[in-house]
Amino acid sequence: MKIDKSQIIDLLKSQGKHDHADQAQSELPDQVDPEQHADLLAKFGINPRDLLGKLPGLGGFGL
Repeated sequence: MKIDKSQIIDLLKSQGKHDHADQAQSELPDQVDPEQHADLLAKFGINPRDLLGKLPGLGGFGL
């Protein structure tokens, strides 16, 4: 499943990780595959396995 980069940026901002959000904006592809881009996501403090549960509309509650 691919996730829109903007959803990841919003998640980072909601967690107060604005520096990571800015960096992710320039480094992540427009469509992020959590498995394929696991190393990049980890760089920004995102566990790919937890990602789907944190994003609204992807089974998560946006917590």
